[in-house]
Amino acid sequence: MISTVASPHPARSRPAFTLPRISAGAIAAGLIVASSVASLLYIWLWCPFDLAPDEAHYWDWSRHLDYSYYSKGPLVAWLIRGSCEFLGSLSVAVTGNLAAAVRTPAVLCHAAILAGWYVIAAGVFRSQRLGLIVIACGSLLPVMRAGAVLMTIDPPFLACWCWALVSVWKALDRERVAWWCAAAVFVCFGTLAKYTMLLFPAAVVGYLLFHRRSEFRKPGVWLFLSGAVLGWVPVLVWNARHEWVSFRHVLGQVGAGQSNGGGIRWDGAAGLLMGQFGMMFAFAMVAFLAAAVRFRPTRERDPGVRLLWWVSVPVWCVFAVTSFLKPGQPNWPAPAYIGGLVLAVAWTRERLDRPNARWVRLAVAFSVVSAVAVVVCLHFPGLVRPIVGELAGQPTEARPFPARRFDFTTRLWGWQELAATVDDCRTRVQATGEEPVIAGTHWTLPGQLGFWCHAHPDVYAIGIANGSDRHSQYDLWRPNPIADAQAFLGRTFVIVGDIGPEVIQAFKWCEPPIRVVHAGYGVPIAGWSVWVCHGFRGFALESRPSAGSRY
Repeated sequence: MISTVASPHPARSRPAFTLPRISAGAIAAGLIVASSVASLLYIWLWCPFDLAPDEAHYWDWSRHLDYSYYSKGPLVAWLIRGSCEFLGSLSVAVTGNLAAAVRTPAVLCHAAILAGWYVIAAGVFRSQRLGLIVIACGSLLPVMRAGAVLMTIDPPFLACWCWALVSVWKALDRERVAWWCAAAVFVCFGTLAKYTMLLFPAAVVGYLLFHRRSEFRKPGVWLFLSGAVLGWVPVLVWNARHEWVSFRHVLGQVGAGQSNGGGIRWDGAAGLLMGQFGMMFAFAMVAFLAAAVRFRPTRERDPGVRLLWWVSVPVWCVFAVTSFLKPGQPNWPAPAYIGGLVLAVAWTRERLDRPNARWVRLAVAFSVVSAVAVVVCLHFPGLVRPIVGELAGQPTEARPFPARRFDFTTRLWGWQELAATVDDCRTRVQATGEEPVIAGTHWTLPGQLGFWCHAHPDVYAIGIANGSDRHSQYDLWRPNPIADAQAFLGRTFVIVGDIGPEVIQAFKWCEPPIRVVHAGYGVPIAGWSVWVCHGFRGFALESRPSAGSRY
């Protein structure tokens, strides 16, 4: 018989090494921080682009603070001015100019949008994982990546829309008046960013009328609507003093009150749809349209999902309808995707959970790879610019910059080179003892020249006199060469852009133009004419815009 005796020192079992479990919420927070830090590093250290025309235009607004402007509310100008006041000196020290300071608010707005996306997606569908997927997909959309590094009206507008949606959802879910007040604040500031914010309270009212009429007997919704009205007060007061130019401008943009060629613009509707498929990638757009049907309120009972549907699908349809009158910009339906992307991801998740989801997986994988490739190329265009040049072909007299058909980032190049030529002309005129007047023949030029030229001079727009432009904010700032010719008589002008006989006749004589052509990575992508015109005599036109003018 064999006996065993227990060892007085039994072997100790070692616990298996395990990695700490990280929640989807923590990963989402890390992704938001990483995306924001990467965007900050990019615009402060690696960004190869000059300001976009819109960015420079709004920077020019920020030099003349007001409570509204020609085409938009004042929020974008306020944010740029605040950022330049706090970060301007650092931006000049690090980058040599103010561009990084101008763009920093876009990064903050981008982080706010991603955070709001996560809150609404994870809350409505009760899934942190779905919230993580939404912000991962959203951060890869080109329109959102552009909004993370370019400071236009869309970043603050979409941030306000996103958090107004979060606030309304929480107000309805928790029945707290404080959340209605928060929604009022976001709608108010969103209106000061972009007039399209009007569609948000309209969509919420539609939702309440169909599903929660009892809310109209409570104070919260009325506080919310009061905030929506309050945002319009400075806009209306300013427009009442400026002949309602903002409303004329908006009506002109959507084609109201203008001849549209004799009927419905089918090409405008087709262009909108093609633009959305390109901006959202094919599968994401298909998922959004499918989700619009899958989560329609007559089928869906969850109040949060219904709210997402109301602030996305009808909003998208508004832009689809207006496209039959006049083609719009691809970014116009962007607010519809704040709620729409959440629904699209939820629809995709349902399809992936079903058997035989192979084609859906392939479509998702293709969209992700395509999105990553496009985002990389947008941020570092030098990787593909030579290829684009080969595809575009050689420049011709009729098409001097063929690459512009394929690469919209060409609008962000060459402005410093142009400004350097203008500065050379200014120096030559200054040597005669005169300070020249700088002007552009299109409303996008004064902002760029004012930003990049030495000492940030005031620059004027004379496109109305040239017959090549619409009215703009520059017609409202006084004095200007159009409305106040007597203040500029006899002066020498440095003019950027093509000019016609109307402008040439306004001067005693004009020097032959200097042609500036900018080539990026060996590919010609932009060009301008620079004129030095002497002895201003005034333009032969009415100084005051009439009702028939182009707005």
